[in-house]
Amino acid sequence: MVTFRTYRVDVQPSPPSPPFDALAARRLREGLGMAPGHVAYGLRAQYGLGVTPDTVVAWERGRLAPTAQELTALAGVLWCAPGDLLAAATTLREHRLARGLAPDDLARRVGLDANSYLKMEESGRWRGNERQTAALAETLGLGPRALLTATGRNDDLAALLRDAATTRWQAYVRPAVKMLPLPKQILESALQRLHTDYHAKMAATSSWGASGGSGDSGRAYLDEIVDHFWAATGS
Repeated sequence: MVTFRTYRVDVQPSPPSPPFDALAARRLREGLGMAPGHVAYGLRAQYGLGVTPDTVVAWERGRLAPTAQELTALAGVLWCAPGDLLAAATTLREHRLARGLAPDDLARRVGLDANSYLKMEESGRWRGNERQTAALAETLGLGPRALLTATGRNDDLAALLRDAATTRWQAYVRPAVKMLPLPKQILESALQRLHTDYHAKMAATSSWGASGGSGDSGRAYLDEIVDHFWAATGS
């Protein structure tokens, strides 16, 4: 009797396509006086990519999106930066592509080995230290808000701010400094303001003698704590 063995093959999912700006690609091509066929030829001749004119048209009509490699090559053919072909970037990978950086280049600039950086990029969770975070923000040109979104730490910031507002805000200055590339004095001022405003709302609610709605004003303030924080920092 013949026994057959089955083997399971783990297929790694391919990374998602960058957020391609189809309209920008078409405008850039037309501005250079190129037809889709010219673009396809450039991609084949200069980068060895088997892209047809129909594929270029599909990109420009939003039916298909180029891969990261194709997008970088397309930027070369259209004489533009990769970021000019991207819609608003939000993830680390998208910001890196917009800057035209390879993973090992970015890793080197922020002081990480390439494998460690790629794991963070693929998981969407940044785990670099304070110095590496500041280098990441500088290299990718990210402001505080964009940095928090790209590193997947918006929820972490919201939790920290709620704790700072409701308890002893001084204890959260150091964690905030590690999380955000902002001066310590600005963070101290913002956390103190959140704490003061929250407790003022709770005290006002208590003084009204409200029963069923007691604390609603404070809870509403905490629900929008991140917006209050950015307003307090002027970011």
